[in-house]
Amino acid sequence: MMKQQNNSILFLEPVMKQMVWGGSRLRDEFGYVIPGEDTGECWAVSAHPNGDCKIRSGDFEGKTLSELWDNERALFGSIAVDRFPLLAKIIDAKEDLSIQVHPDDQYAKAYENGSLGKTECWYILDAPRDAKLVIGHSARTKEELANRIAREQWSELLVKVPVRKGDFIQIDPGTVHAITAGIMILEIQQSSDITYRLYDYGRLSGGIPRELHIKKSMEVIQIPTTDLNQMVSHCDNLPKDTWNQLVVSDYYLVWKLEVEKGVCFQQNFPFLIMNVIEGDGLMNGQHIKKGDHFILPNLFGEVQLQGKMSLILSTIPQKYIV
Repeated sequence: MMKQQNNSILFLEPVMKQMVWGGSRLRDEFGYVIPGEDTGECWAVSAHPNGDCKIRSGDFEGKTLSELWDNERALFGSIAVDRFPLLAKIIDAKEDLSIQVHPDDQYAKAYENGSLGKTECWYILDAPRDAKLVIGHSARTKEELANRIAREQWSELLVKVPVRKGDFIQIDPGTVHAITAGIMILEIQQSSDITYRLYDYGRLSGGIPRELHIKKSMEVIQIPTTDLNQMVSHCDNLPKDTWNQLVVSDYYLVWKLEVEKGVCFQQNFPFLIMNVIEGDGLMNGQHIKKGDHFILPNLFGEVQLQGKMSLILSTIPQKYIV
């Protein structure tokens, strides 16, 4: 017996988040409706309780992604996870983000009410000249780390890495990091909203300083930091009309696809997240453009892409498929 094809493209309505460091580029460059001039995040593909995207059109219009996960599991194939596993977002950093770190699954499950940990990766959509990201620290021991944090010796402690538009960065749990002013990224991550702040420049939210999480940060920070040469790669001149793999991690697979002459493939993954980051074109005859985010469900079948556009594609690794 042939399996039933799922031909519905799951176009998602993004959820916008106001942040003390946010701006207006999500409206100005992507055309999104934003709640204010301090909009920092667009949760583009998410079934997380803190930002559950609705289906924009088609057979499931108006339903949330978490509803589909709960009630239409066949759309996502046979995978051994207890929640929709990935989250894709765009971040507009008008100002520097806090210096932060994320826990792994084991720590988050124990101390954050059963949450997933947060492994993430960034594709840099735009960056100012001479941009740098905070990635890693210089401490060789836990004692040195604690001492520098207590004395707020951030310039001596933090490692800054030059980056440009088109770079790709993998951020594992335990990595101290921060996005800096003027950078815009597409982030693919585990479906988690757990962030521990080490330092926040004394900024106020509602008239009071935002909470810091020094103790938890100290418990999860990797010492010494990961080799930075393994974390940043340049992806701005990759071959056209082919899937260029950016990362294979324990939680996601990510590719960049730049369509020029046209691409045809079979959607054979449990599901495939597609984020259009530049240009526009047609997918199976349907118009798609920069700022569109959608999921091709399990057994979707053939995909034909035409036009001039760049996409980031992501799914989960084979180990989750049963």
